[in-house]
Amino acid sequence: MYLRTVRSRGVEYVQLAHSRWKGGQSRPEILYNFGRKEQLDLDALRRLVKSISRFLEPEEVQSIQQELGLDWPFEFLGSRKLGGTWLLDGVWRRLKLDRAFNRLLSQRGYRTPVERLIFAMVANRALAPGSKLGMEHWVANEVWIEGLPEVEVHQLYRAMDFLLEAHDEVQREVFYSVANLLNLEVDLLFVDTTSTYFEIEDEEADTEEAEGFRKRGKSKDGRPGLAQVVIGFAVTRDGIPVRCWVWPGNTSDMNVVEEVKRDLNGWKLGRVVVVMDTGFNSEENRRILQGAGDAYILGEKMRLGKGGTPHEALKRPGTYKKLAHGLEIKEVVVQPESAAHRRFVVVYNPEEAERDRKKREDIVAEAEQRLAELGDLEGKEHSKAVCALRSHPTYGRYLRQTKTGALKMNRAKIRQEERLDGKLLVSTSDDGLSTEDVVAGYKQLWQIERVNRQLKHTVDIRPVFHRLEDRIRAHVLLCWLALLLIRVAENETHRTWNQMKLLLSTLELGIHRTHHGEVCQTNRVTQDQKALFEALHIKPPARYLAIPTPRSA
Repeated sequence: MYLRTVRSRGVEYVQLAHSRWKGGQSRPEILYNFGRKEQLDLDALRRLVKSISRFLEPEEVQSIQQELGLDWPFEFLGSRKLGGTWLLDGVWRRLKLDRAFNRLLSQRGYRTPVERLIFAMVANRALAPGSKLGMEHWVANEVWIEGLPEVEVHQLYRAMDFLLEAHDEVQREVFYSVANLLNLEVDLLFVDTTSTYFEIEDEEADTEEAEGFRKRGKSKDGRPGLAQVVIGFAVTRDGIPVRCWVWPGNTSDMNVVEEVKRDLNGWKLGRVVVVMDTGFNSEENRRILQGAGDAYILGEKMRLGKGGTPHEALKRPGTYKKLAHGLEIKEVVVQPESAAHRRFVVVYNPEEAERDRKKREDIVAEAEQRLAELGDLEGKEHSKAVCALRSHPTYGRYLRQTKTGALKMNRAKIRQEERLDGKLLVSTSDDGLSTEDVVAGYKQLWQIERVNRQLKHTVDIRPVFHRLEDRIRAHVLLCWLALLLIRVAENETHRTWNQMKLLLSTLELGIHRTHHGEVCQTNRVTQDQKALFEALHIKPPARYLAIPTPRSA
């Protein structure tokens, strides 16, 4: 008995037939017509096969299936990257960020797993930065994220809308979750800004309702011709970013201090010393930073005015105190008897002074050579070469022009610069801090510089694929959360994020199809990977992350 197909007038039909001997020949006899081939009821055929197999021995059924290639014990469907997402999810849950988001989400009626969607976007920034549209393929085919087998781009945008809508609550919840768990010291906070530009989108025009967001401004990336936004971070002494801000691209550092101070005061952190670089230093900002009993440590410009006159604090006499690591410091108080007195600390680095001296000597030697090549300029009209040398940003600073129009080396300027070699000037409003603590606090500004570098080169905030203000703000929040997880992981493992990604790149999840369903199996965790998880107090993944329930016989 067998199935056969016959063709009539160009149409194929399926028939159940068996062979019968007639007249000494085997002739087919039709038992049942299944109808046209393209209209077969396949479910009915499957039921027929199962019904027939009930009368066979199990070994016979298995043998037939093997002959047909239907009983291969495992069919390999592919693999997904697991190591990076597993580690990030472990840090995310350990910091209780999942609980923080779910608390906020409990007050809203979302049906999609918003917390998982936000985590997926954060993990994407840390592991393989790309567009939100590209995340559909990334989540479904490249990585394994617990509780999120796939995403659709409209769900991601909905989650971003929630993140922006609740950004104040989110940042507060995240800060307290992280600060309490890691026992962060937030008495000293470092604040700085950076910028990111848009390579395609041009400057956004102002409207009657609001000022444009994408604006040209002072670029910290050396791209002044492109529209940008300004981004600010507050970072702890351990390098953990605990707050972020986004402003229009034409915002200057001088104009952000009031908002930063107001937002930090809203967290009721107690007494905080804010550390900022020279660009934030103004009389108004110093007054703001001292509000609510807080204090500041600020970098100071060593040269003041158009002529670059050295700061008054650098002219005051005093004895330097030598520190263990080679630095020399001295304290200078200007107007000590006045309520408006200011406290400065002059820092002298002998090694830096030697580098400054050699660099200046090279510049002066080159300027003298170029000046000699111009010849005697006394009483002569200026040529383009003369004007170019006089206005040169490097060599021109050591030149002066006489009344007769000749160019000369400015020896007084050179001697003035010699007195500034290797020096740094810092001020503070806290009279109780030791000079050593003031210097140590200011020197730790490298922590926020590191965060800014990672923003651009690790989580790749550029290129920004969004053009609307709300989307841009939400994008920055996602980058901030990615930096938060990265810095926590780096602090506790004493490894760089690139080292961790490389170590975890071999940890994958294999997906197999069986008779009972799909089986998800990881490869064995290496000793180095296990040590990494232990350092972060994360349980390594089990060998089997999904085991199907066997079907009853």
